[in-house]
This record gives sequence, C-alpha cells and structure tokens, in this order.
Amino acid sequence: MFTESLLDEVGQWESVTEVHAPEGLPPARYNIAPTQQIAIVRVEESVARVEPARWGLIPHWKKDLDGPPLFNARAETVASKPSFRDAFKAQRCVIPLDGYYEWKADEDSAGSGKGKPKKQPYYVTGPEGMLWAAGLWATGMDRLSATMVTTAATEEMEWLHHRLPKFLTSEEIGPWLAGEELLEPSSVRGFATQPADPAVGNVRNDYAELIDASSATLF
Repeated sequence: MFTESLLDEVGQWESVTEVHAPEGLPPARYNIAPTQQIAIVRVEESVARVEPARWGLIPHWKKDLDGPPLFNARAETVASKPSFRDAFKAQRCVIPLDGYYEWKADEDSAGSGKGKPKKQPYYVTGPEGMLWAAGLWATGMDRLSATMVTTAATEEMEWLHHRLPKFLTSEEIGPWLAGEELLEPSSVRGFATQPADPAVGNVRNDYAELIDASSATLF
C-alpha cells in the first residue's frame, strides 16, 4: 500500500525539504480498526516524518485505556472538547490513505419491513490517488497516537454517510499543519465508490480482495 512514492509525495508538500520514515514504511493493510497502527505524517520546521501511531488518541493526561477509543474528532467540537483541544492547538498531523470503507444500509433488503436492512460496505477512493486526512496526535502514556477529524458530509458523499473525514487538498496541507482551523467540510471532490466484500466487517480479514465485492469468496 505504501511505497517510496509516499515519501516522494510528502516531499512535494510546500515548505518540506526532507522526508524520513525512521521506523520504515508501514506494510500494506486492507482492513484497519481503531486501536491498531496507522501511518501519520508530522512536520517539524521543514522535516516531515512518516511514523506509526495508535489509531485512537491518548491525551497527555490520560492514565489508562479505559473508555472508547478516540479515533474520530468531530470538527464541530474539536477545538473545545478536553480530549482534543490541546492537540488541536499544537499537535497536528496528516493521515495518508489510499481509500476507506463506509457501510450503507440497503433499504430494499428489508423486504416487507420485517427484519433489519442488510448493510453493504463500499470502498471509497479519491480523485487523484492518495487521500490526506486532517489528524491530531498525542503522546499520552508514552505512546504516539492519533485521531482523524471528521465533518458533515459533502453533498457529493451524503448519500453514503452523513459524516466524512476532513480530507485536505494539497494546498490545505501546509495551512492545516501550521494551525489554521479548516474545519469546514472537505473541498476534495470526485470520489469514486465501489461495493466491497462484506468480509471487511471482520477485522481479522486483511487482504486485497476486500476492496472489490466482485472478488468476494463464499463462506
């Protein structure tokens, strides 16, 4: 999933002169759940670092992992909510991803109204390769962790879900890392969606065929 091209793309960001991956590039993953490792990009002065982080923010004041993981931060409250406000002020990052999954209920599958509608996962990709999500990082419990900022969905994507990660355009990456708010819905347009294999609902399944329902296997 991530190759040397990730370093090349980060190296093209405005004001970035060096890119390092001190722990190596992350391996290919096709199904990631909260509390697992994701890749994040942090920039200090003009040096960018691609690093693994726990998906689920651990604020500096947290002493244990009790409670649900803080894997999303709502744009509407990120600046004021105690769990996120310190990171929002000074600990910004960008989360790279090739695509993401979203589930949608198939209302027609409920038939005459008996039973719950069946849900279908979709794999969503961006218009120009890599997607860059606005993120926050922290080092509570001496562990690098991160969360992804979400906003209301854009008109283009609200058919799929009412929320959407705050995806950044290439022009917005620098301002986001520099501390600008940029909390309005994403200005990225031109997403592509395709039905994914429902086996993605089990995080133990982690293989390339998950992104395409046409290659699904029968169990």
